[in-house]
Amino acid sequence: MSEIRVTTLKDTSGGNSSTTAQIASGRAKAWVNFNGVSTVAIRANFNVNSITDNGTGHFTINFTSALSDANYCYSFGGQRDTNITIGGNCVYSANPEVVTTTTALRISCTNDGGSLVDALHNNVIVHR
Repeated sequence: MSEIRVTTLKDTSGGNSSTTAQIASGRAKAWVNFNGVSTVAIRANFNVNSITDNGTGHFTINFTSALSDANYCYSFGGQRDTNITIGGNCVYSANPEVVTTTTALRISCTNDGGSLVDALHNNVIVHR
């Protein structure tokens, strides 16, 4: 069996690269850190072109490049506001009314009491 040893793989344009360590530990297909209060604003991202504000506590993460199928793993985390001491963290779930697709993922954010809330700090990661 042949073996190729490299430290970095690049696409043909040389613009996108991955180290072998990143590949071995599993690269995220998409991730985003965004502000969900007032005007939604992406702070940093990979493979996310926009966030749609669907109303209080509802957001759609729109992927730049479609995933191979909708059977991906996703996780969420966030915090409503640093000044809130009760119910300050968000509980995230996939919205049961919207099917996860290859081009988008819809999430909901609720406080500890189950009420929908907008979150200041939102983090979403997608693996496939």
